[in-house]
Amino acid sequence: MFASSGGGVGTLDWPNPEGELDFADFSDDLNVTQHDVLTVLGPDADALMAEANVDVDELIRLINAETTMLPPIVIPDEISEDRVAQGQPLPVEDGVVKAAKTWKKRFLKGAVLAVLITLTGGGAAAMAMNKSVTVDVDGAQQTVNTFGGTVGEVLKDAGYEIGAHDAISPSPDAKVADDTVITLERGRQLNLIVDGSPREAWVRATTVSEALTQLGLAEAAKPGTWMSVGGDGQIPLEGMTLEVKTLKNITLYDGGNEPRQVQTNAVTAKEFFGELQLTIGPEDKVDGGMDYKLTDGAEVHISRTGVSVVNEDEEIPPPVEEIKDDTLDKGKTVVEEEGEAGSKNVTYRVTKENDKEVAREKISEEITKEAKPKKVRVGTKKAPTPAISDGSVWDRLAQCESTGNWAANTGNGYYGGLQFNASTWKAYGGAQYAALPHQASREQQIAVATKLRDSRGGYGAWPHCSKKLGLS
Repeated sequence: MFASSGGGVGTLDWPNPEGELDFADFSDDLNVTQHDVLTVLGPDADALMAEANVDVDELIRLINAETTMLPPIVIPDEISEDRVAQGQPLPVEDGVVKAAKTWKKRFLKGAVLAVLITLTGGGAAAMAMNKSVTVDVDGAQQTVNTFGGTVGEVLKDAGYEIGAHDAISPSPDAKVADDTVITLERGRQLNLIVDGSPREAWVRATTVSEALTQLGLAEAAKPGTWMSVGGDGQIPLEGMTLEVKTLKNITLYDGGNEPRQVQTNAVTAKEFFGELQLTIGPEDKVDGGMDYKLTDGAEVHISRTGVSVVNEDEEIPPPVEEIKDDTLDKGKTVVEEEGEAGSKNVTYRVTKENDKEVAREKISEEITKEAKPKKVRVGTKKAPTPAISDGSVWDRLAQCESTGNWAANTGNGYYGGLQFNASTWKAYGGAQYAALPHQASREQQIAVATKLRDSRGGYGAWPHCSKKLGLS
């Protein structure tokens, strides 16, 4: 018999069909063959058939006999010639062959067993084919009564498909007997993200802690570690994503503040600042940037740049008002009025880095008190030209000291034709003529030099040139 899943029923004298379909071209797929029977009976086939006193051909005849009650072969609707599956007819031959193979897979073993039990009274055949097997799947055990001959068949009968990442013991091809224990550890895909670094792995674990141990990452789950799922969390068969953030000891340098030690699970500087509720200003700088990845023992440096506006009161020095006085010797001054300092309020824009001022810009100022000028009389009276002697000797000495340039000022700390320093010039009365020697006339410089020579008993104040010129 065969039937369509939609309720249409046709008859089939096994193995030759009746009705509209012609099965002649694929009758081998519909017939029960020697191979089918021997596959069902497995390695005990000869012993079982000998016990029943039947050979394989006779056994096939009994299975196909009209008295044997078997479920019908169900022909799916979509292969019927008057049906269309989603607009595309399925080839009739392919559908019938598929249905026949499905029928054999589901019912042939039971049919063979039923015939043998009938022939032998049931005992040996049933015991040989029906086994009690313990199946341990991911640590959960169950007892399965099965006719399967191998580990793979038992698992298939129990509804388990063996995946590429599963571990199974014994091997799928191993033979089974009563009390066989089959262990199946199913693989689960774990998408692991440790401190921002992704990693894909397959584990045969049911909990997060077991998975981390299998991956050699048990240390990552030490106290203080943050995980998106707890260690005792279950890993579903379809897999999961697990995020792990390890505990890190960080030294924080925040501007000019003292460094401080902080523990955090943050992965980046940005996440770290958010955790501490630290605000980073637009002018502030973070070494390594906001994406700086944190590791245990790392240092985080923040350079704080602050801009502020400040008002400061400042003193205004009194301006100096000079009054020329031709009755006062040139170079002399006399303060007539001290004057008085004023004051002003100045507004600055001040920039600081780590509490140290690095720039200051004046924005405005307001005079709050006017300064009173300091009045000074400045002498303009020329000093008299002194009488000198030995002018030719001094000219020769000046020629050696300064090439005869009485106004020489080379910046070496010596001035004029005879190269006085400022202190000696003042000590011997030169200030009455000018503040510095090169500002005085030839005669005035010679007059001061004469005093210096006489006080030291010769020209020793000019050792090099006096020796050169033979002066003593």
